[in-house]
Amino acid sequence: MNIEFNKNEDVNKQLVYELKTRLKKIYLGGGEKNAAKQKEKGKLLARERIAYLIDKDTSFLEVGAFTADGMYAEQGGCPSAGVVCGIGYVSGRQCMIVANDATVKAGAWFPMTAKKNLRAQEIAMENRLPVIYLVDSAGVYLPMQDEIFPDKEHFGRMFRNNAIMSSEGIVQISAIMGACVAGGAYLPIMSDEAMIVDKTGSVFLAGSYLVKSAIGEEVDNETLGGATTHCEISGVTDYKHPNDQACLDSIRNIMSMLGAPQNAGFDRIKPAKPKENEEELYGILPENRDKPYEIMDIINRLVDGSEFEEYKKGYGQSIVCGLGRIDGWAVGIVANQRKVVKSKKGEMQFGGVIYSDSADKATRFIMNCNQKKIPLVFLQDVTGFMVGSRSEHGGIIKDGAKMVNAVANSVVPKFTIVLGNSYGAGNYAMCGKAYDPRLIYAWPTAKIAVMGGSQAAKTLLQIQEASLKAKGEVITPEKEAELLKEITDRYDSQTTPYYAASRLWVDGIIDPLETRKVISMGIEAANQSPITKKFNVGVIQT
Repeated sequence: MNIEFNKNEDVNKQLVYELKTRLKKIYLGGGEKNAAKQKEKGKLLARERIAYLIDKDTSFLEVGAFTADGMYAEQGGCPSAGVVCGIGYVSGRQCMIVANDATVKAGAWFPMTAKKNLRAQEIAMENRLPVIYLVDSAGVYLPMQDEIFPDKEHFGRMFRNNAIMSSEGIVQISAIMGACVAGGAYLPIMSDEAMIVDKTGSVFLAGSYLVKSAIGEEVDNETLGGATTHCEISGVTDYKHPNDQACLDSIRNIMSMLGAPQNAGFDRIKPAKPKENEEELYGILPENRDKPYEIMDIINRLVDGSEFEEYKKGYGQSIVCGLGRIDGWAVGIVANQRKVVKSKKGEMQFGGVIYSDSADKATRFIMNCNQKKIPLVFLQDVTGFMVGSRSEHGGIIKDGAKMVNAVANSVVPKFTIVLGNSYGAGNYAMCGKAYDPRLIYAWPTAKIAVMGGSQAAKTLLQIQEASLKAKGEVITPEKEAELLKEITDRYDSQTTPYYAASRLWVDGIIDPLETRKVISMGIEAANQSPITKKFNVGVIQT
């Protein structure tokens, strides 16, 4: 170990500490005061419900913990978008669990709440995972109804997805454990089975106040839509339970009787730990995101036994491709090489840049993995495609288009981990969010943007200076430095993994040591959804 390694280790461990500290705050939801109010009603909190529901000593892979982080300040914030989502094991079966957090604005739906719920449903639909909804929500947050109600990817899409999943045989079970109002009432009732907790659960299209104002009828909420009403009079719900625990026990019992899912046939053998020390990941990744490092040092600490069959090792060296196993699962890895390499032609290739030969190699490898039915893992630390006359004359656009085409049309499941930079078209080619990775997570060192901060800031500075000069203002060196710092700080704040996670550009931020678990659970989920489409790249220019 050297001084540089130790320095990197200190910085990266500090970033992980910051991550865990921020998560602890998010886990508090709407705060202790609001939590106490829920407890007074005899209710478990959202995360307590999930902890009770899932099998003991199993992992829960949260999706979107940082959703809406730093957003909705004028509304008092909306931690985790007021809903907890993730993949967990219930009676031995992987499920997508969606639990409203009533401590956050009574579980009301903000625009990002809808986006997060739709992402959870998307994961469930792609992987044919049963869905368990733990409903406790006051419905749409009315002051922002125009941003959540009418559009294609808004609130109503949830119920459309309910119907589609039901028609495709994807099991959905809902538990009404609190309020369930207006349009939100359709979600549990469009599920295959709905249960309700007595005295705390209620479901109706309009509450007692709205009923009185609309038709003049005076009725209390319990009589209007409580457990007894819907289990004994309307027949809307299927089961009535005395408390949260009994309700969750019932879900576990139902899940224990589900038929086995079909198997996609992805290969798995007995898992093995990497031979190389995984803890050394902290020391390998440089503090400076522009510094080179050897990507194989990362790969050897992620794959079982540190064994990796590299594809076309001497060709297109700015991308490393090859076969390995992660927690026993066979995977094809596509990773950006961050060290400076020298090609067989004697050309220097800069780290993190995709060259024509690298794009060509990655395209061929992706096609091979589709042929062999091997899931793909993308390790992103990319600054984009190579620019300049030599690259343009060599057809970099065409070769880049081939790679993007192969990624877009790939039918095997794809998983993306953003280790460091994720800039420009490199984000697309390396299976960014727009290219349908089954899961996409970032390390705390990630940066996601159209280009690097220094280049972007200088470009934006030129634009702003031209605008000021057009107005007759004199730009002094001091003024220029002040503008550059202001622009750089603003741009850099938008490239952090937290900014990306709050907007669901990534499913979450993880400690590098959780990478194997994320990929393994993701492939296990994908293995429940047989591949039905044939790989076809369409038109690719040769």
